[in-house]
Amino acid sequence: MGDVLTGFHTVWEFNADSVLIRFERGIRTPKLLQALGERRIPYEALAGVELTPGKRGTVVLRAVPRPGADPLMDAADGQLKEGCDPYRLVLPAERETLAEYYAEEIRAALGPEAKTPADAYVVAAPTAPMAFKAYDGKASFDGSSVAFRWFWTGASSAKWKAGDQRFQVGELTGVEWRSPEVFNGHLRLVARGAEGAEPGAADQNPAAVVFGMGYGLVHDSLPFAAAVLEAVRTSSPASGLAGLRQHGASGTGPVDNQQISARPDPGHIADRIRHLGELHQAGLLTDDEFTAKKTELLAEL
Repeated sequence: MGDVLTGFHTVWEFNADSVLIRFERGIRTPKLLQALGERRIPYEALAGVELTPGKRGTVVLRAVPRPGADPLMDAADGQLKEGCDPYRLVLPAERETLAEYYAEEIRAALGPEAKTPADAYVVAAPTAPMAFKAYDGKASFDGSSVAFRWFWTGASSAKWKAGDQRFQVGELTGVEWRSPEVFNGHLRLVARGAEGAEPGAADQNPAAVVFGMGYGLVHDSLPFAAAVLEAVRTSSPASGLAGLRQHGASGTGPVDNQQISARPDPGHIADRIRHLGELHQAGLLTDDEFTAKKTELLAEL
């Protein structure tokens, strides 16, 4: 095809085997779409295409992704608001005939597999390294492992007792993302062998970070979840460990998602001590509390 179709805040560029979707940067463009920038969607990732009336004199052209083809949509699991749907193109109503033409072009490019779920991801997830701040800690992903570093001001005592966490993607089977725009928003990692276990409250689970109070926003946490999910799905099964082990422990912990044994990162310890110092200077910690916690952190080295 090789044509370009421009809508509100979004441009679709049609190629022989895919459509390149570019999102404009601006105050009217949802932050998730700005964060994504652009996405190349192979036609094999699509189940179909829809053209429906929009609001206030517009029409909406929407490509329908196949289940299992796009890690972003799998992670979102139907929780995105309409305006944040990266597969929607909103056009003036007078361009409906042109939109119908391109809809037919897309339909003609679909193969027989369009009616079935995809066996593997064919749409690329956002690339690592990535990080974002949740309410109770900082989550980071380097492409092979996920790390949670707890915040003194937000993490529960259960998480502080468990310590900072690191999870190898080979030890995981999935990622659960619950939108920060609903109650109990969180990101939880699912360990191999613990798929059917009751995860418990996210704020008490060291394999989860919780959202809220402006932390873990959709444009930060969803691309992160998609990147981890893609890595988990494409990784080979882990060998040697039945699950994840807690940092610094030799045995299996009682948490549903067991943590991998690893020596604490001195850099992380130093960051936490600096954070404690800030809380102490702000009067949020007493001298005794600051000294006790600092001694505890130094003992981990």
